[in-house]
Amino acid sequence: SMSSSGSMLWFPLISSLIALTLFITVIEGRLLSSKCRYNSKINSETNQSSMSSSGSKKRVSISAPANAPTRGKAPPRRSMGPRQQSLPAFTPDNYSSDEDDKFFHEDDQNAFLATAKQKKKNGDDTQEETTTAPGSGWTNGQVPPQFTPTMTLHPYTRSGRLMLYSHHRRWINFQSSWSRIGKGSTELDAVHKESSSGKSIMTGCLIEEGKTVRALVSQLCERFYKAGWATGTGGGVSIRVGGPSENRPYRVFVAPSGVQKEDMVGDDVFELDMEGKVVAPPKTPMLRQSACTPLWYVVYKRVPSAMCVIHTHSMNAQLATLLDPTEKSDVIRITHLEMLKGVGNHSYDSVLEVPIIDNRPSEDLLADQLDAAILKYPNCNAVLVRRHGIYAWGDSWEQAKAQCESFDYLFETAVKMKGMGLDCGVVPVSGTYREDEEKKEEEDVEMMNGSSNGSSSNSPPKKRQKVAQGGVAPAFNGSSATNNDADLICSEKTDVPIVPRDSKVLLLDIEGTTTSISFVKDVLFPFVLKNLESYVDKMTDEDKKTTLAELIADVDALDANHVVKKMNPKQTIIAIVKALMGSDVKATGLKSLQGKMWKSGYASGELVGHIYSDFLPMLDWCEAHDVKVC
Repeated sequence: SMSSSGSMLWFPLISSLIALTLFITVIEGRLLSSKCRYNSKINSETNQSSMSSSGSKKRVSISAPANAPTRGKAPPRRSMGPRQQSLPAFTPDNYSSDEDDKFFHEDDQNAFLATAKQKKKNGDDTQEETTTAPGSGWTNGQVPPQFTPTMTLHPYTRSGRLMLYSHHRRWINFQSSWSRIGKGSTELDAVHKESSSGKSIMTGCLIEEGKTVRALVSQLCERFYKAGWATGTGGGVSIRVGGPSENRPYRVFVAPSGVQKEDMVGDDVFELDMEGKVVAPPKTPMLRQSACTPLWYVVYKRVPSAMCVIHTHSMNAQLATLLDPTEKSDVIRITHLEMLKGVGNHSYDSVLEVPIIDNRPSEDLLADQLDAAILKYPNCNAVLVRRHGIYAWGDSWEQAKAQCESFDYLFETAVKMKGMGLDCGVVPVSGTYREDEEKKEEEDVEMMNGSSNGSSSNSPPKKRQKVAQGGVAPAFNGSSATNNDADLICSEKTDVPIVPRDSKVLLLDIEGTTTSISFVKDVLFPFVLKNLESYVDKMTDEDKKTTLAELIADVDALDANHVVKKMNPKQTIIAIVKALMGSDVKATGLKSLQGKMWKSGYASGELVGHIYSDFLPMLDWCEAHDVKVC
């Protein structure tokens, strides 16, 4: 009896729900029919009002004049039941909360009104007619500027492109502007260290900031893929925001690992704290953090000003690490290139030293090497990984990107210079303006005018002194690579030198070609200083007198401000030789004495010359094929 009574209670309730559903359906159908009839009437009235008395059509503008009354928000639509949830009614006021979507600016509106006024004054038959009558245009007489043809067709129309490139930047950003020239610097400064940013365009909403940075990371990855820096899912980007300057913790955003960089979206990006803990995982499932993540934190903790780190697999960066064939150099030096200004802390004539660390099976193992390289070379904003790529950073994502591009340009230049037989780390002999050259030109003019100031016009031109940077010979000149046995190791044994076919004469330099450049500095010069006193003691009085006169002439030929003249060495052979060699002076009398001492050393067997391991086989081949070597 309990079961039957329960069924009787449920039956009236179900019947009521069915009747209510049928009633709602009928009401919806009637409302839709009324709406369609109303729209048809509106369209008819609009077409009739657009016809002139002569029967010709006028152009009707759907833009509102500047003095048109603003419409309030439309009343909310009534709910049609639990099965149908309607969206908020559309109005121009609630179209978008994103300032960057509001294409029209005040100056554009003023220009439009001025043009319309001028057409009306000139009596132009094609002048546009504005209408604000209810029902005569979209959204009851006013169309949002975002939906005008100019905007919906940009950047395919001239007006659209003009609007786009007048006001809207191509990069997603959270700052209004950026400049490589920081505060306290000017555009005329040779060196720039810090960049500068404009005002924040974020509204203080952390959710909006996170969305923006995630989208920016994906946009940068796409750009690097197109540049050839992130082929095959390689490379990555990390950006951090916030920090003590904003009285809030840092937020670190990192690209994921193993994804197609040209297809990345903001939903793929991780958000971490400064301890490396995940604060917000990506919305995309099954993703892992970038393998570079430990290295991002090495840079952030070692370089407090860094707010972005970029890792690329650039071909130019990889080849730059191989300019030293021994692959033992821990730095590459580049000087006298204009793009040195773009890497920060350097000018055109600075010597840039980019550290090189050896690659490891996995990137996390590079952390200690990267940390040591940053400590050793604090003025460089990048570290190369041999046969791998580069890590570069900056005090903003814009600076990191600009510096990474500049580094890549310099590496490409260094590789191409190597192919031309030029060393990117050597100061050019000519082609660069020097103040001393200007002074020399002035002196030459004075001599031509007869005012030589007592100097001899018959003295030979002086050679430029080679200056080592920091006590180290510039770039990769093989100063420590005197043994090149490895050059003879190849898959197929051969002793054929790389020379042009059918050549019969081979002209060779000695230093750096047949013999190590360092041999003179490391062996021959020390031999002279070590045996100078004993050699002078064995000289005849006549030889001593002649040699001393030649050495005094060498000193007299120097400039008045030369360091040797300021030293004022004693008028003895030993004192003058030590003074000249200590200042790396190349002079006739000194070279004559050195040559005699070296000849004596070779004759006694105390000196043994050096040649590269592959030089003798090459000489044998040349002799066998009638190629003259000189």
